[in-house]
Amino acid sequence: MNADEEEIENLVETLALEPIEVNLFRGRTSGRDGPRIFGGHVIAQALLAAYETVEDRVCHSIHCYFIRPGDPSIPILYDVDRSRDGSSFTTRRVRAIQHGHQIFNLAASFQVPEVGFEHQSEMPQVPPPENLPDGFAQFKAMLDKMPEEARRMMGRPRPIEQRSANPRRPDEKAPAISNNWMRVRAPIPPDPKLHQALLAYASDMGLLETSMRPHGVTWQTPGLQSASLDHAVWFHRPANFNNWHLYAQDGPSDSGARGFVRGQVFSQEGVLIASVAQEGLIRMRTPKT
Repeated sequence: MNADEEEIENLVETLALEPIEVNLFRGRTSGRDGPRIFGGHVIAQALLAAYETVEDRVCHSIHCYFIRPGDPSIPILYDVDRSRDGSSFTTRRVRAIQHGHQIFNLAASFQVPEVGFEHQSEMPQVPPPENLPDGFAQFKAMLDKMPEEARRMMGRPRPIEQRSANPRRPDEKAPAISNNWMRVRAPIPPDPKLHQALLAYASDMGLLETSMRPHGVTWQTPGLQSASLDHAVWFHRPANFNNWHLYAQDGPSDSGARGFVRGQVFSQEGVLIASVAQEGLIRMRTPKT
């Protein structure tokens, strides 16, 4: 991989949870992501907290709401509600808490593995990742034009390696379609729930950027306010996130200061691994007079 290995964040270590009491876990952040916690971080940790209360079942879907910005300077408490243990399905609800308030919640459903009907969508035809530049290298080339906070965040390798099949300039207008190859930089051990959790972490990357494309803005545009509001992932098949996956996204609607984006995650062999949907805030703040 292209990044300096000594600088790469190991997400397995960052996302590890500390059991405190029955159904209660403590999580920490890397402290590298700026003034608020990256949404994918709490998604992944909440899913791992739910998995700590489930045996011999695989998560097939998660539905999340982002309620308050997360504070990266303090730990996060994850409180798991064991909603139901059925013969085939198990349901869990997880609350993420900081400063005595709920910042995020997740509902997850787990299923006993079984065999059934099979079909899937076709993967979009895009150049392979080996033929595309590393997204980190592209960001580094633009650092001089970025605000100080963006330079600090983008001046180091991200834990998820990305390569865009259709990059754009910050002020360029483009269709609300984005295709990004992605994989973890630091290897993941062969534990299916870790691969699923890290895929959930990465599923929050780039979605709102896709919704911004028709308007020629990015999260760096002065006056733009953006934040994930809700997020859902359906896991169709097992993933090996050490390998490349294509994250194919489209944004069918922006309205009411919100952008809606859909995503499909394919293995490099064209197997549909997961589907994603997210709605997020996209608002141009009016300057104070």
